[in-house]
Amino acid sequence: MLISKTIVQKQSGFTLIELMIVVAIIGILAAVVYPSYTDFIVRSNRAEAQRELVRIANLQEQLFVDSRSYSNDMNLLGLGADPFVTENGNYSIDATIANNGTTFVLTATAQGSQSRDTDCSNLTINEVGQQSAANNFCWEK
Repeated sequence: MLISKTIVQKQSGFTLIELMIVVAIIGILAAVVYPSYTDFIVRSNRAEAQRELVRIANLQEQLFVDSRSYSNDMNLLGLGADPFVTENGNYSIDATIANNGTTFVLTATAQGSQSRDTDCSNLTINEVGQQSAANNFCWEK
């Protein structure tokens, strides 16, 4: 008795349509995720400016205790540059002094890639700790 065996070849791999569906899904996910990611990066860089503004305001207060006057010279505060640029280079911080050195306003200005943060490009703090910006949500608490 002869039994004929049919050889079935199994295809392995993906069809072009399946591959295109996967590429389309990845494209849709990337279009949704990328803007959220860049917004997260901008907000996290903003925290660097907030931290440095508070730190420099504390240095101003220490200088005021010693000399009874605030300074707009960042070198006197021990920062070594005028204007002071934050560690990652996202913000430039400068001081404005008024009332014969008895009041100050520190301003952090976005620069470089952070300048796309148009809503919060300038953050300020003064001698009484009053924080301000163009929008209320810029100083996250």
